[in-house]
Amino acid sequence: MLIRAKDAPQFDDDAGTIAIGYASPSRGASETSVWRVSLEPGCESPVHRLEQEEVFMALAGTAVATVAGKDHQVGPDDCLIVDPGVDFQIRSTGEQPFRAVVCMPAGATVSTADGGVFVPPWAS
Repeated sequence: MLIRAKDAPQFDDDAGTIAIGYASPSRGASETSVWRVSLEPGCESPVHRLEQEEVFMALAGTAVATVAGKDHQVGPDDCLIVDPGVDFQIRSTGEQPFRAVVCMPAGATVSTADGGVFVPPWAS
C-alpha cells in the first residue's frame, strides 16, 4: 500500500500544531502508526501519558521534551523515545517550527491530565 502525501489527512488544532496522518489502521497499517507533526514556535502539547512507547525522529527546528519530569533538548536528526506510563510534553523552542516523524504501535491510547483517554485521530 502507498499513502501519497496529497492523500494523507491533516489534523490542525488551530493553536499551532499540525499532524499529518500516514500509516494507521484506518489507512491500511495493522501494527504501526506513523505521522508527521509540526509545532509552531512556542507551541506545546498538553501533558499526557502514552499506553505504549512513542518515537520521534526530529527533522527540523528545536524543542524541549519533558519526559517524567526531565527536560531533553531535541533538534534535527535527534531521536526521542518516550516510554509508556510517564508524563510527557513537548514544546517548540526555536524560531522555526519543530517538525518530526512520529511512530507508535497502532491503536495505542493517550491519557490526558483531565482523565481523557483516546487514540489520536492521526494514528487511528
